[in-house]
Amino acid sequence: MRVALVALVVLSGCVKSVPGGKVMEENPIVQTGAPVLRAKAQDVPVEQIATPEFQALLSRMIDTMRQAPGVGLAAPQIGVPWRVLVLEDREELMASLSEAERAERMRVVVPVRVFINPTLTLIGEEKATFFEGCLSVAGFAGLVERSLEVEVSGLDEKGQPATWRVRGWPARILQHEVDHLAGTLYVDRMMTRSFGTLPQVKARFGGKPIEQVRRELGL
Repeated sequence: MRVALVALVVLSGCVKSVPGGKVMEENPIVQTGAPVLRAKAQDVPVEQIATPEFQALLSRMIDTMRQAPGVGLAAPQIGVPWRVLVLEDREELMASLSEAERAERMRVVVPVRVFINPTLTLIGEEKATFFEGCLSVAGFAGLVERSLEVEVSGLDEKGQPATWRVRGWPARILQHEVDHLAGTLYVDRMMTRSFGTLPQVKARFGGKPIEQVRRELGL
C-alpha cells in the first residue's frame, strides 16, 4: 500500500521462472496497455501447484510484493496469465496513517496469504470508498467504491482448500487483486472526477476523512 494517505494497492515485480518450466526474462511491472492486463487469467492446473517452478513463482511474487513495497500482487502484473494472487499488510506499511485513518479504513495487519484460482463473493450491501493506486497505472490514484465485506475461496500455496471472510481494508485488497485476474483495473471502477497524480492526491487530500474528500470533489 504505497499511497499511504488514502490508497490501496501498489504492486511491482518481475519473474524469472513461470509454471510449466518456462523461463522468462526479468521484467519490470507490466503497465496498462499490455494485453496480459486486459485478458482473463487462466486457472492453475492443480498438479502444477507442488512443482518447484510454481513454488518459485509464489516466492517471487511475495518477494516482489514486499520489495515494492505493496500489499498485494496478481500474477498477470508480472506477465504470468494465471489466476494467482498474494497479499500481506505489515505494520510498517501503515506508519504514515493516523489512528483515525486506520480506523476509518478498517486497516489491520494481515499475514501473507496465497489464493490460487480464487472465487470472490461480495457479502451484504455495505460499501466503502477510498483512493486506490496501482503500479500498473504508475503514478496515479482515484477513488473506488468497494464492498465492505467479502469471502474468498480457492486453494492455498499447498493446494489445499482455503476460505477467508473478511471486512475492511483486506476485503478491498482482495477485490482489487481478483479484478486483475479478470482483466479489470481500478481505473475501470474509479470515480473519474477523483483521478489525479499521486503527489496531487497526497497534497490535496492527505489526512482528510473520506467524506470531506468527496465533498471537495463534488461527489
